[in-house]
Amino acid sequence: MDRSAQAPAEGADFLQLRRDEAPLQGLTTWLVERVRSAVAEGRLAPGAALPATRVLARELGSSRGVVVEAWRRLADEGLVVARTGSGTVVAGPMAVPTPPRAPSPALRPVPAPLPAGAVPRLPAPVPEGVDLDLSPGVPDLAAFPRAAWLRAERAVLATASAADLGYGDPRGHPRLRAALAAWLARSRGLRAAPDEVVVVAGVAQTLMLLAQVLRTRPGPVPAVAVEDPGSRGARDSLRYWGLDTVPVPVDGHGVVVEALAATGAGVALLTPAHQFPTGVVLAPARRRALLAWAREAGGLVVEDDYDAEHRYDRAPVPALQGGAPGSVLYTGSVSKGLAPGLRLGWVVAPEHLRDDVVAARHAADLGSPVLAQLVLAELLAGGAHERHLRRVRARQRARRDAVVAAVREHLPDARVEGVAAGLHLLLTLPQRPGTDDAVLAARARDAGVLVHPLSWHRVRPGPPGLVLGYAALPPGRLVEAVTRLGRVLG
Repeated sequence: MDRSAQAPAEGADFLQLRRDEAPLQGLTTWLVERVRSAVAEGRLAPGAALPATRVLARELGSSRGVVVEAWRRLADEGLVVARTGSGTVVAGPMAVPTPPRAPSPALRPVPAPLPAGAVPRLPAPVPEGVDLDLSPGVPDLAAFPRAAWLRAERAVLATASAADLGYGDPRGHPRLRAALAAWLARSRGLRAAPDEVVVVAGVAQTLMLLAQVLRTRPGPVPAVAVEDPGSRGARDSLRYWGLDTVPVPVDGHGVVVEALAATGAGVALLTPAHQFPTGVVLAPARRRALLAWAREAGGLVVEDDYDAEHRYDRAPVPALQGGAPGSVLYTGSVSKGLAPGLRLGWVVAPEHLRDDVVAARHAADLGSPVLAQLVLAELLAGGAHERHLRRVRARQRARRDAVVAAVREHLPDARVEGVAAGLHLLLTLPQRPGTDDAVLAARARDAGVLVHPLSWHRVRPGPPGLVLGYAALPPGRLVEAVTRLGRVLG
């Protein structure tokens, strides 16, 4: 090995960083982006050492905390690792076990789409007698920024041209695609030009479009690996559109990549930023192994950026797409940040899929409502959307804290998971003989509290649990709901 390649570059010699080129604010993000680009372009090879934090901070004229935080973010992404005696170095690729050469679900004939009546609709209507709905996935609709939306809508109507109101580009209005590309780059680390962003009617439509694209391509239709436990709604949607699904276990570090490789599936639908329903963030080593699987097996990672904007303990881990744009199809929506009724989302597909996704989008409905697109673009460009998210995060954190405190008081035997982010948490219950979380959820419903049993979101059997959404109710009502749960489950 060339030892000179491992020696850390001192201070400003590292990547030719210059303090006068850095922004006055956001120095940590600037430093992360410079290192991330250098790794992606091959200017920093695996094993290359990063400068000591004190040295680089002194040369940049910043606090050491700026560099420490940058190195931590890069470690969270799996791009660098800290090694005893060697400092922080660029991570190398991880090998993925070769899957067994045996018939796999990926080679099975594609099933016919299921009849509409066979697909459960989640969330179901609130049953009669339920006055405290803790269903996960329901945002704080009372927090919708009505005044900001109205101001933006007036500005749009005052300036929109007649051409803006036509059918337009099936990828979405150029103004919204440009605003989304900029926002996703700075908030999620995405690498996408405006022309690579496609506006869709939410993640559900992304799954429909992907299914149509995969079913019309030559060769066998790949099975889709799904997290277990994972979103039942997403699993049902894929099956409805004719794709076979294969469960892959999730543990405390995220999806088990070795198990994913062993399925033979060609596509994996994952929620790496905030796994549903466990709340786990995909660990750095797993991120590297997952992207290695995608490269070596020619697999496709479908990254549902679920709840990424609702992080309470630190900045969200950047999206997978930024590390492997050719292997990751990224999708998200405003459903949890603004409102699901807007039916606005986005997809950034690898180049080899992009044209087919756009064609399927055009065939589906010609595009999303243009006025809503232009209003969202106005909110993104003017900063109103990010100000709204900051306000909502503060509200949700207070609600989360109320639920956690109430669970500790009224359900002391339950283990609380997934509290660092999102709009729900998971209660793992003691596994006693005869414990059935569906029965427990039914008892809660009879007491007027609606929750999801964890078994709804499992394919294989596992420990019992309850999934509680806390976004839609104020703290007092949440405490009341948990108090009732304590009485009926205790």
